Amino acid sequence: MRILVTGGAGFIGSHLCKRFIEQGNKVICIDNFITGSKKNIEELLHSLNFRLIERDISIPLYIEEDLDWVFHFASLASPKHYLNYPIKTLKSGLLGTYNCLGLAKEKKAKFFLASTSEVYGDPLIHPQAEEYWGNVSPIGPRSCYDESKRAAEALTYAYMRQHNLDIRVARIFNSYGPNMQADDGRVVSNFIVQALKGKDLTVYGEGNQTRSFCYINDLIEGILKMMEVDYKLPLNLGSSSEFKIIEVANLVLKSTNSNSRIKFLPLPEDDPKRRKPDISKAKEILNWQPGVSLEEGLKKTIEFFEASN
Repeated sequence: MRILVTGGAGFIGSHLCKRFIEQGNKVICIDNFITGSKKNIEELLHSLNFRLIERDISIPLYIEEDLDWVFHFASLASPKHYLNYPIKTLKSGLLGTYNCLGLAKEKKAKFFLASTSEVYGDPLIHPQAEEYWGNVSPIGPRSCYDESKRAAEALTYAYMRQHNLDIRVARIFNSYGPNMQADDGRVVSNFIVQALKGKDLTVYGEGNQTRSFCYINDLIEGILKMMEVDYKLPLNLGSSSEFKIIEVANLVLKSTNSNSRIKFLPLPEDDPKRRKPDISKAKEILNWQPGVSLEEGLKKTIEFFEASN
């Protein structure tokens, strides 16, 4: 297959590009490296089946080659980045999705949208099923990311209805693993880097807010399974194991044998209190569920960060 991946040098996108190349596909990777890293795709640059285009996906692009799939993963997905670049975040979600949908339509390719659990906002139901419409502030500090993804979904379904575009939409919950950026501000990378450097682990509020964490290999398997089924409604991809943030902090301290302490900071505005996917649809439709435990995944992620230093 001939596959285009936007955000292909990012955390999830780089793993996806690697798997596609391993399968013998031809891959065009698009990234402007505002959050992605060339280190993530270094081993792919020598492959004749891999081509890198360095550009911002919010600017229209033309691709000469035929395409079978367009995967739109370009996004500033961590709070640190989208709070620093709110307009770029909106542009990648709105203009970037529009450009990718237009490209898929032109090439008669299938389109895959990387959506997010953030479309549910600070949820009023738990766990979150795909039918839930969410509880999102349209003007809060996180709205640049939340609303850009909600609009991206709306645009994707408009193309499906008006142009009969073949689409897949994954609502991705917290994921982690190798190729995360050390400074991306996400929970797992934050804690691991702080622990390895002997710094205080920064926990917001009392650390009682919950998240579920899916190891990257499990997530990639779910994405690949979505390509194989003809199911066009959104699917949650994530772990159904729920942890308090304070529990994750203590687990990282134990796994790194760190003497770091925990420092409590004020809870950010609009920070969701509980977050866990209902993955019953993914289990039924894809025959998929995560298999890597948090302890096992953290060990592999810690090894990656230790090797990166």
